[in-house]
Amino acid sequence: MREVRSTFMGSLFLGLVLLHTVGCGPVSPEEAAGGAEPARGTQQDALHTSLGLSVNGLTVNGLNVNGLTVNGLNVDGLETAAFQDWFNGEPAVRDITMHYLVQCAVPAGEQRTFTNPVTGTTHTWHGVLGLAPGWAAGALPTLAEQQIISACLAAHVNAYGKHVPISVQGRTALGEAIASTPEELATYTEEEACFFGNLFTDEGAFAAHGSTQLNKVESSLRTCGLAPRDFTPSCAPIRHVGSCKNACTWDKALGAYTECSRNGVSYPALTTRMQRPDIHQCGDGVCQASESCGTGKTFNSCAADCGPCA
Repeated sequence: MREVRSTFMGSLFLGLVLLHTVGCGPVSPEEAAGGAEPARGTQQDALHTSLGLSVNGLTVNGLNVNGLTVNGLNVDGLETAAFQDWFNGEPAVRDITMHYLVQCAVPAGEQRTFTNPVTGTTHTWHGVLGLAPGWAAGALPTLAEQQIISACLAAHVNAYGKHVPISVQGRTALGEAIASTPEELATYTEEEACFFGNLFTDEGAFAAHGSTQLNKVESSLRTCGLAPRDFTPSCAPIRHVGSCKNACTWDKALGAYTECSRNGVSYPALTTRMQRPDIHQCGDGVCQASESCGTGKTFNSCAADCGPCA
């Protein structure tokens, strides 16, 4: 267990993305499978991805888009007064911010620890994807690291604040492929979306849909990237820009979009895949958060699942 020293972030939060999230802590295997969320007695919970699989690109999204903003906080490390003041401004929210930030930036098998001097609580955040190795080792983030971390954070946003397991495909800031197995690709069959941008600047983040598209009967909790054709979710500051194939370059070696362009700027990108059962159908007997009451048979007027509107 390696505790973070003040050199870890060395002014790393130049324009830190504040992901104001509610109720999206680390996920247990039971919760990922649809069971009840256990009580959080401490903040030292290990990160669990879908059913405990975290060695490849598998991870769980759940960031709520509300409050996704760019902040000018400049932090020298987890032990500085500046970081402590920022963290204690909204400790529950910022615990989740750090959860996802470390998950994206730091390699699997490593963790970052912060003992809050105000509460005495120790927070431990676990790495998964290792997209920013220089940043994780204590250097200032390069432009490529800012961009790929922005893509990763955007990929983990969920407009409903729900946990949905996804497979993340792409390359690190150094161009190394995110490992995945044939079994992973066979399970996560739906090419959902691609994400790119720079949340450390005023450029923002972008999403585009992949080859999977939804009809009027279908919906998904992952609406910031995948949504019915006549539905535009509120995911600001993430902007939906159409199709990945029109905005991005296909990486044949990986079978994913790994570079996208917007406003004349080229960005490294991440492609996300999801499981077919996480695409919901009006008429399956469950009123999903992505469905609405009504008298029809479509996702936004689903009588069979949600009943008539009062």
